[in-house]
Amino acid sequence: MNRFRLIAVCLLAIAGVAAAGFSAYRLAEAQGQFSEQARLSALEAEQIRRTVLLFSEWVVPSGKTFSDFVNSRGVDPDTTFRIVQSTLPVYNLRMIRAGNRFAIGRSVLGEFRAIRYQIDPDRELWVSTRGPDFQAEIKDIPSVTEELSLGGEVRDNLFNAVTETGESPELALQLADIFGWDVDFNTDTRIGDTFRLVLEKKRYLNGQAPRYGRVLAAEYVNAGQTYQAVLFKDPNGHPAYYAPDGKSLKKAFLRSPLVFGGRISSHFSYSRFHPILKIRRPHLGIDYAAPTGTPVQTIGDGTVESAGYTNGGGGNAVRIRHTNGYETLYMHLSRILVRAGQRVAQGQRIGLVGRTGLATGPHLDFRILQNGSYRNFERLRLPPALPVAKRDLAEFERTRDTWLARLPDPTTFLAHASARTSGSRP
Repeated sequence: MNRFRLIAVCLLAIAGVAAAGFSAYRLAEAQGQFSEQARLSALEAEQIRRTVLLFSEWVVPSGKTFSDFVNSRGVDPDTTFRIVQSTLPVYNLRMIRAGNRFAIGRSVLGEFRAIRYQIDPDRELWVSTRGPDFQAEIKDIPSVTEELSLGGEVRDNLFNAVTETGESPELALQLADIFGWDVDFNTDTRIGDTFRLVLEKKRYLNGQAPRYGRVLAAEYVNAGQTYQAVLFKDPNGHPAYYAPDGKSLKKAFLRSPLVFGGRISSHFSYSRFHPILKIRRPHLGIDYAAPTGTPVQTIGDGTVESAGYTNGGGGNAVRIRHTNGYETLYMHLSRILVRAGQRVAQGQRIGLVGRTGLATGPHLDFRILQNGSYRNFERLRLPPALPVAKRDLAEFERTRDTWLARLPDPTTFLAHASARTSGSRP
């Protein structure tokens, strides 16, 4: 019996030692794991401190330079100087514009790390730290371009008709620009006019407002007259709009207001010596020397604003209003062949050369204004009017058929417009 007790006591002692050893092992293992977790947590915290950026965003105020703006946001002058120097190869920060978005990125500990400035709707300037230096680059703002078809009916004006479709008035400006050579949307718009569009709409993944891209095809029905446009390329490869028959929508002005041409006897000048008044004063037009009775033509379609004798030395004169903000003035006429309010077509005779008013000899004083400002007709870049090049005609016809087929069915949006009208009635 004593032997068995001794064996039992020995076994218990061995078990106790083993248990103590196992506990010590588990404790050491746990301490090691804790130390490793602490090390990894410290590394993760350092990684977060170095990589995680918290951006504060503002809109650039007017009248502020870049330096003034960032200094007021807690960036010291030395850092600001180094930022400006680093960006010079890619962008000049002196060109920041009021109203654009601007953000400063800091670490979780509040340390300055980056700058983000929106150059335009599609690009951002990023300046970030690289050790003691800064690195600048321009990045594209991520976006998705969708194809959109819509149509509407004019019940009072084009702007309201577009906004009633849920779109921005900016789209009305694009539509007016496309058809502005055929329709004067200030005076020609009629209740019941309709429009249809196929266009691109760009949606930005950063949450900024969507932006319209290219209008691929458009139609405007004005007082029963249908105008259609298809986006294609001109003979030089530049984007341009054409009617379905391949003719350019932009009507070029004729290069001369004289039917048979004429010699330029005086050019556009802000300081010309007047041969009769003997003083220097602006001559904001071009004089064409020609015999009395030489036919004078309008350089573009339009409406006669005034026709008659004028004060100020112009003699018999005709003023014509064209679309897209242009006006033309024809002075010193011996005879006027049109009347105020009359619609005239490009190339139509409107008068005859003379020497009425302050004139030393028979000539035409021709002037052109754009949005109320006199322009030098000799240097004015007039819109192209060439049709689709013959070599591109087959490609144009495929493009035309594709996009015009995607214009929305007018019965659909007219039904919606009718429903909205009925719903708005008391």
